[in-house]
Order: sequence, then structure tokens, then C-alpha cells
Amino acid sequence: MSLKLQLLGKLGEDLAATYLKKHGYRVIERNFKKRYGEIDIIAVKDTVLVFVEVKTRIGLHFGRPEEAVTKRKLREVIQTSQYYALLHPELPVSQRVDVIAIILDTDEKVVSFEHIQNVTG
Repeated sequence: MSLKLQLLGKLGEDLAATYLKKHGYRVIERNFKKRYGEIDIIAVKDTVLVFVEVKTRIGLHFGRPEEAVTKRKLREVIQTSQYYALLHPELPVSQRVDVIAIILDTDEKVVSFEHIQNVTG
């Protein structure tokens, strides 16, 4: 992955984490990686453990960001989230997967920000 894409991803994750905190989520971990998958943000909201996949794009040249969350990617997130939950039995049992889709302009200003809750594929 190019450095520019890595920086874009980090910017999107920073924007998403800030948004989640402002909306009552407690962010407990970022970039949890295992060999079969990665979760961008792990948070708790009320009594729910929330696993967040963040997709960020500059413009729509490559499609809407949420379109990049394929069934395969969603399966990876779910598998990784189940493993994470096993490692942390003290966290809420109830879980969901959310997607945050961010579109920026060429100056990296937010054009669109969408929080899609409880993505099931």
C-alpha cells in the first residue's frame, strides 16, 4: 500500500474516531490486526461492542467508499471480531459491525460522512 493511501486511511480513521467519541462511543482499540483480518476501530456504545470498518476516498473515481466493504471483507471483520471478543470477556457480549464511509475533496476536506450501523452484508 502506498504511503499516500496509508495516510488517507489514517486520516479517515482519525475522523471516524473523533466522530464516535462525540456521539457517546468509548473507543477502546484501533487497528487490531490478526493474520486473517484487521479491525479499524473497536468501541463500546451503551451495552454493545462495536467493530468499525472505515473506508475513505478522495472523490468518487473509485466508487463510493462503502462499496469497498465486500462480503469477503465483512466475513474477515466478523471473524476477527469474534476472536477479539474471546480475548476480552469483560466487554459487552452484544456486538455489531458498523461502516463509516468518508468522502474527501482534493484538499482533504470532508464532502460526505456516513455512519452505517449494524452492517450484515
